[in-house]
Amino acid sequence: MKKAKLLVEYDFDFTLIGITTTLKSYKLAWELNQALSWRLVKLEDFIVGFKGTSEKPFSAHAYQTQHSYIKVLRNKSSQIEAGNFFLAADQARFDYFLAIKGTEQSFAENILSTIRQITSVEFAAFIPLDSLKTKENFIF
Repeated sequence: MKKAKLLVEYDFDFTLIGITTTLKSYKLAWELNQALSWRLVKLEDFIVGFKGTSEKPFSAHAYQTQHSYIKVLRNKSSQIEAGNFFLAADQARFDYFLAIKGTEQSFAENILSTIRQITSVEFAAFIPLDSLKTKENFIF
């Protein structure tokens, strides 16, 4: 009997910003809400399956407008146990990711500029999706 393979090609039509900060996820959401006049709300934890282990939860907040969808995800799993599980292990220097879908580049650049002005944010930068090994984890 012949075997068939299912090949899925995803459309990565979003912009990704990495954020380094010592803030808890709820506090970062509050700071972003204040700086950008957003209304980020806490979602159920984002669940990601890893090879050889069970699924791990990641803290998530989201905000939706008429033209865009914004999601803030914590890079390190919110489950406390031995071992570190990252949403994007190759980008472990970032504590959070801000994914922006449905906007133009100039809008994302304005967001990045505003995030960099938040005093509790140590570093923020665009992450090119071509260099990201685990970009499938950000599909939403």
